[in-house]
Amino acid sequence: MNKKVLIKTYGCQMNVYDSSRMRDVLAPLGYEETQSVEAADFVILNTCHIREKADDKVYSELGKLRDMKEARAADGREMMIAVAGCVGQAEGSEIIKRNKAVDLVFGPQTYHRLPAMLKQRRDEGRSVVETEFEVKDKFEGLKSAPQAVGSVASFLTIQEGCDKFCTFCVVPYTRGAEFSRPVEQVLAEAEKLAARGVREVTLLGQNVNAYRGEGGNGPESLASLVTRLSQISGIERIRYVTSHPRDMSDDLIAAHASNDKLMPYLHLPIQAGNDRVLKAMNRGHTSAHYLKLIDKIRAAKPDIALSGDFIVGFPGETEGEFEDTLNIVREVNYASAYTFKYSPRPGTPAAEKKDQVPEKVKTERLARLQALIVQQTADFNASCVGKTFNVLLEKPGRQDGQLIGRSPYLQSVHLAVRGLKIGDIAPISIKSVGPNSLSGHYDPVH
Repeated sequence: MNKKVLIKTYGCQMNVYDSSRMRDVLAPLGYEETQSVEAADFVILNTCHIREKADDKVYSELGKLRDMKEARAADGREMMIAVAGCVGQAEGSEIIKRNKAVDLVFGPQTYHRLPAMLKQRRDEGRSVVETEFEVKDKFEGLKSAPQAVGSVASFLTIQEGCDKFCTFCVVPYTRGAEFSRPVEQVLAEAEKLAARGVREVTLLGQNVNAYRGEGGNGPESLASLVTRLSQISGIERIRYVTSHPRDMSDDLIAAHASNDKLMPYLHLPIQAGNDRVLKAMNRGHTSAHYLKLIDKIRAAKPDIALSGDFIVGFPGETEGEFEDTLNIVREVNYASAYTFKYSPRPGTPAAEKKDQVPEKVKTERLARLQALIVQQTADFNASCVGKTFNVLLEKPGRQDGQLIGRSPYLQSVHLAVRGLKIGDIAPISIKSVGPNSLSGHYDPVH
């Protein structure tokens, strides 16, 4: 009899990728995916350590699962519970101490060993903690797990970890040092995705443009990898996320100008617009360096759309320093951005600073920043009306005869089918803008 697994995913796109590969690893053991916690024989919380109060949310969820597990046990039914991801890596055995109902705890680099962990749990009758890792082992271990693909667009992890040590960030501690997958390994996975109908890949990494994967003649850059990927039959669109300004190389900028399969959308976080704050964050660049880089990128690819990340209320941030962030946003003019209030992460240098900004001040600054970003996004979307974009059709819409796709700028686009199908890349004329999407119609003359 097949068993049911529910994987609840928190946080970044890399966790989404990891969750999909966990399903691949568990499938040979007879586990089928379910969206119902009541039906699940195995529940995995794939956690993120970036968000505010992430640990509290995990422990709250575990309390509910413990009660369900006890109720099922009373009926003679089993429920296994696992904590995966970055909270699992950071907390380790502390999770077991706080909640005895948890069967497995493992980090983002060890889930390829799930079959062995489950066997160990059953054989030894005790909870298992796996947080020691060598990242290259994970991808070698995953090669034998058949990869299920349910969409025409897919994530593909090519790089993990980070060596930058921004003072607010836990990634170097939970994901480890920077590691780039070998070129041939990435290409092999992309070819399998293409064979299963994937037409767009988004390359993932904590610091993806630091990619230096081993190739036939030594390490290759992200730009080189993109060139190789664009030669795979079936792969028509390529994206990558998340980048660091310090690793935005000239060959990668040139690739945006020369490679039509590389989408004209770039997520390039600055985090703050004030140089003192950037130095305190250990970002390794200044606001002037970032703006000069933006000018170079736009000179190479004038129609590129930019996205970014911003943290408000970093320890010691003054009102004037926050205004510098607003000024950067106004000067760059983003198509979209992610904005956050600073929240201390245990073990990071910034968490130990005494000059924490009051919560009320952070909330007020975040609202002002978000209002500016929302306006810029609306203006960018409005500028698309009357233009024709090649849109990748990804899924059915809510209305009969409707499909939803993505523009080159990652916007959601709704349209009537009119002979089109999922997986098609079709010229769509944009007619109107909604709160969170664009509407258009098929324009075959393009």
